[in-house]
Amino acid sequence: MQKLTKTLLGLCVGASLLAPVLGLAEALRIGVGGPFSGPYAAFGEQMWRGAEMAVQDINQAGGVNGNKIDLLKGDDACEPKQAVAVANRFVDKDGVKAVVGHFCSASTIPATQVYAEGGVLAITPGSTNPLVTDRNLSTVFRTCGRDDQQGKVGAEFLLNRMKLKKIAVVHDKTTYGQGLANAMRERMHQLGVTEVLYEGITQGEKDFNALVTKIKSTGAEAVYFGGLHSEAGPMVRQIREQGMKIPFVSGDGVVSKDLIISAGGPSYLEGVYMTFGADPRKIAAGKELVERFRKAGYEPEGYTLYAYATMQAIVAAMQATKSNDAQPLADWLHKNTVTTVMGPKAWDAKGDLTTSDYVVYQWDNKGNYAEMP
Repeated sequence: MQKLTKTLLGLCVGASLLAPVLGLAEALRIGVGGPFSGPYAAFGEQMWRGAEMAVQDINQAGGVNGNKIDLLKGDDACEPKQAVAVANRFVDKDGVKAVVGHFCSASTIPATQVYAEGGVLAITPGSTNPLVTDRNLSTVFRTCGRDDQQGKVGAEFLLNRMKLKKIAVVHDKTTYGQGLANAMRERMHQLGVTEVLYEGITQGEKDFNALVTKIKSTGAEAVYFGGLHSEAGPMVRQIREQGMKIPFVSGDGVVSKDLIISAGGPSYLEGVYMTFGADPRKIAAGKELVERFRKAGYEPEGYTLYAYATMQAIVAAMQATKSNDAQPLADWLHKNTVTTVMGPKAWDAKGDLTTSDYVVYQWDNKGNYAEMP
């Protein structure tokens, strides 16, 4: 038995020594960081579905430079401290070479600091706060727009298209929510309108009746909310229950069918609008992928295709440079356009997309949303 054990150990050691000689490929680890638990898990699910499908397709096509991708999940629950823990694990323990993530800007900002220092490329499909790319971190990118872009679209929709002047502005005090509300508010001021109310709420709150009463007393013609669906849902329901049929406008933080659940039913969503990129499900480049998702029983809403496109960008850079090191990958992405399921994507010196495509969507009382003509 002792002799057999030594023989097996010898074979294992020999195999490991021969691996680089024979070119036996090791798995290429890529992380997906986002909220896979808690009230924002729907967004994490969207990201994972998109990244997972991309990896399946890439691996079936032969992988990346001869290596198959091993996808790792990191749950940050949209909590900054937890996001830093995920980032440190990805870098120090898991040895990931790139990260799709994170989602909430408050998580992405500290996590990407870890990735930048650890030499890991990071591309977020959903964090829109300007600080994500305004910190001169050359290896940090995003495949979505910025809040100063979508805030502007929200303001112009309310003032120019809907011709409203009395706007109540509410935010959830987070990096994302308050940042978006402030961007919208700044553009509104540039257009000569001052909000009738500027108020912050706390994530996790469910009773907004006092706030709604306050909004009602201002004579507000619309409410603009910077935040996520978990608070937007009960807020809009209570606005309707107090008899206010005014428009409720928010950003990409409510792009999820979970808004229906948090609102208590689709009937409350009539008159709800949101800003988001042009519907990726309607882009010709992703038509076949969308159909595959639907045949599998999954509707690729929200950030699903964003995550798929993010994985395509990472892989394109790795294949072009024949490298997994962050700086060569970043240098290549700064200079090149990538063909994705969301069409061609290119980045500026900051790591932002060179083209922003924010539009306005409207929800109906059946729980569906569609891009406004």
